[in-house]
Amino acid sequence: MKYLFTLLLTTGIILQGCNYTRRDYTDILSRIETNLENGDFNELYNLADSLINNCREEDLVRKADSLSEIARRTEIEFSLTKEDIVSELKNNKVDFNAGDIENWEKKGWLEFRIINGNKKYFSRAVSNLGLLYSFYNDRASRDSSIAADSRIIFRRNHTSDIIRASKGKTDPVLPQEIEILYTLTVKPDVVPDGETVRCWLPFPKENDPRQTEVYLLAVSNEDFILSPDSMTHRTIYLEQKAKAGEPVIFSIAFSYKSYGQYFDPDLMRKRPYNRNSEIFKKYTVEEPPQICFTDNVKRLADSIAGTEEDPVRIVNKIFYWFNENIPWTSALEYSIIPDIPDYVIRNRRGDCGMQTFLLMSMLRYKGIPVKWQSGWMVPPGAENLHDWCEVWYEGVGWVPVDLYHNLQYSKNQKIKEFYISGIDSYRLIINDGIAGKLYPEKHFLRSEFYDFQRGEVEWDGGNLYFDKWDYSIKINYK
Repeated sequence: MKYLFTLLLTTGIILQGCNYTRRDYTDILSRIETNLENGDFNELYNLADSLINNCREEDLVRKADSLSEIARRTEIEFSLTKEDIVSELKNNKVDFNAGDIENWEKKGWLEFRIINGNKKYFSRAVSNLGLLYSFYNDRASRDSSIAADSRIIFRRNHTSDIIRASKGKTDPVLPQEIEILYTLTVKPDVVPDGETVRCWLPFPKENDPRQTEVYLLAVSNEDFILSPDSMTHRTIYLEQKAKAGEPVIFSIAFSYKSYGQYFDPDLMRKRPYNRNSEIFKKYTVEEPPQICFTDNVKRLADSIAGTEEDPVRIVNKIFYWFNENIPWTSALEYSIIPDIPDYVIRNRRGDCGMQTFLLMSMLRYKGIPVKWQSGWMVPPGAENLHDWCEVWYEGVGWVPVDLYHNLQYSKNQKIKEFYISGIDSYRLIINDGIAGKLYPEKHFLRSEFYDFQRGEVEWDGGNLYFDKWDYSIKINYK
């Protein structure tokens, strides 16, 4: 239950007194939470509707509504039946039998949950099965095919250029001039005619030396609010009236320069951490529920680091452990995962953000300051949402670390380990932390509790989840 209370606290929903019978409503909320954990969603919805319709305390109503929304999101993620899974496997020409499916379920390779007494599978369970099978059972073939991937070759050549251009210094290098047109489209009739739709779109941060010369080129609405760059999430806020039968479209265009950066570990002159500094105090603590020092996190971090005390070597050892043990797979929406680091440890998989949450939890537990950074990766033909982090080394500064790109396929050690202390020039930085407030502040539960990459939308009737709208990004390299 701790996760749910913490989650609702971080999103501004705090349980307060009710003018009726507080114990009755508290008991109902407790039953709703139990139903959520057990997958008894039909009863959950009935209880939540009863509380919402009878309790006049706004905070209690919002909490019940939020728990109901988490259940609904879970049903969206786990939407496939066993028949659907069998059909997808056959369409992908997978040779299998009933025993294989049972074995994959036991291993957790075919992810499912029991919802209202029925086994329902994750919507991307089959594609994830292929990734997991390749990682664990066909490493040689997997590695050879990845090494020959044109996008991997492009990235390896680009990062080796960054190392050469750095010439032993840590200044940002090799800028890419990038223009982006970003569009968010709310589906027709999702919001009633005449109602105001409120939208927050991503916009580039300007407080990082790797991202400069940010210009707003065009915006779909004359009236907009650009958030201060000091906010955790950089946003541009727009409003528009819904029209019957028509989509509601928000768009912005902007340009910026994105730089690569490399910190040669052999040249980093490190000093002991100043444990009284604001950076150390802020970035070595837990941020529940997703940056946390659970027993599993502590045991894993200690087992990997051993007796090592040098932070650079600890980061290196943990990075290598991820490379060998945690394959990238498509992720559930983070808002329905109570404890992401524990999920990655138990299931031995995760996407870039999930892996980064575990990495940050382990490093902060070991007394190494680390902060979240995210937005998009925007290399030609491979643009996507992306999360990474930055590690603070005393006497050096913030050093980027990107688990997603793993160890590169190169005999050159510096190129191989580039992403342990470097970053490429194809980034869009939007966030410098997690779970910050939006600007202006959002009224309802966010679609993404921790990160901000696609945007957020709401109206007076509530939040609009990802199934209610689409987004697109068009990139021009100048």
